[in-house]
Amino acid sequence: MKTSVSFAAIIAFSLSMAAFTLPQDAWVVPEKYKNMKNEFAGEDEDGIGEELYDQHCKSCHGKEGFGDGTKARELETELRDLTSDEVQSQTDGELYYKSIIGRDEMPNFEKKISDEEERWMVINYLRSLAQ
Repeated sequence: MKTSVSFAAIIAFSLSMAAFTLPQDAWVVPEKYKNMKNEFAGEDEDGIGEELYDQHCKSCHGKEGFGDGTKARELETELRDLTSDEVQSQTDGELYYKSIIGRDEMPNFEKKISDEEERWMVINYLRSLAQ
């Protein structure tokens, strides 16, 4: 009996410690967003996307998108390098969902950026960071 209790305690402890070392949960993007088409792909002649990025994103994600903004150290979540293949290989719809809808420490920007075209300009600007 003591062996069973000890064994159960060891397993419970091991599982709780593994939770601290496992990678961040996968960010599941609904199909609706994965397949969204960016009707404004490649556009941002007015620099709206960059302005909105500077206003809402730069403090965490950094001037060049490396995840080294002034507020990045305050977050528990590891910020992704927005110029990386990991980020840039995602569909525009996936980037839209993650950037506009958000989750956890990534805030929702649906009210702050209410214009649909402006939201896509942010995505277009994110794409330009890798160039």
